[in-house]
Amino acid sequence: MKHRSLGLAALVLLGTVGCQPAAGPAPGAVSEAGQVSVSTPAAGQAAVDVLATLPVKGRAPTTGYDRDEFGATWADVDRNGCDTRNDVLARDLVDEVFRAGTQNCVVETGTLADPYTGATIAFEKGDGSSVDIDHVVALSNGWQTGAFAWDEARRTAFANDPLNLLAVDYAANRQKGDGDAATWLPSARGYRCAYVARQVAVKATYGLWVTQAEHDAIARVLDTCPAEPIPAPAPAVDGSAEPSTAETSTEPFPNCEAVRAAGAAPLHRGDPGWSDRMDGDGDGTACE
Repeated sequence: MKHRSLGLAALVLLGTVGCQPAAGPAPGAVSEAGQVSVSTPAAGQAAVDVLATLPVKGRAPTTGYDRDEFGATWADVDRNGCDTRNDVLARDLVDEVFRAGTQNCVVETGTLADPYTGATIAFEKGDGSSVDIDHVVALSNGWQTGAFAWDEARRTAFANDPLNLLAVDYAANRQKGDGDAATWLPSARGYRCAYVARQVAVKATYGLWVTQAEHDAIARVLDTCPAEPIPAPAPAVDGSAEPSTAETSTEPFPNCEAVRAAGAAPLHRGDPGWSDRMDGDGDGTACE
């Protein structure tokens, strides 16, 4: 059951001091995060037409890039009581089972039809190696194509926008890394058109540019599907969800003892309370 929307709360976007987006379609044309857009494309517009509007430039340097520049990891930006990671899992998985006492927030198990590989994946919270949440336009790619000039509120919106997020196979996401369409495409060829169309929508929504190689790679894919539309809008927050106080803090646990005391062990990268310092072997799972 898909029980909640994935829009972004306006209160987050109102914090984008110093960001003066140009006038465009009504907020929500692609997602609520589009309110910080430079030029929000209309949902359903052909991706090839939107691609033609994107500036083509070289990459900016990675100087100053850090994941922390994009705000707290998986922040509850829409204030629905659930962090972004669990929101996306609830949206993209089927047969979800939620942790008791979290008001259908924390996804314990479910099944993913992985768009990147075509495989069917059984997800279990804390397994550390089945399902990841991918930034379709990687954060470092965003940084090098315009996000370096944004304020933190705008970058936080970008990092948590459902338009830019998909639940996918863990290994495929690690293989992709921060690659763009010129260096990585899903192995499931039937998904490539939708994949690059989503990248185009994200870049247009946030006023990011593409490199020449990236532009050409996307164009080659869209040549095979010239009518491929950009993704449909994310629903706006309806305000009906009761905020949950369970596992929604973005503050990291001080140590694994605290994780276990809270009943949150093992902790997966991206879970509320995560800290890299607890992941001694770097495998994405802490406090096993």
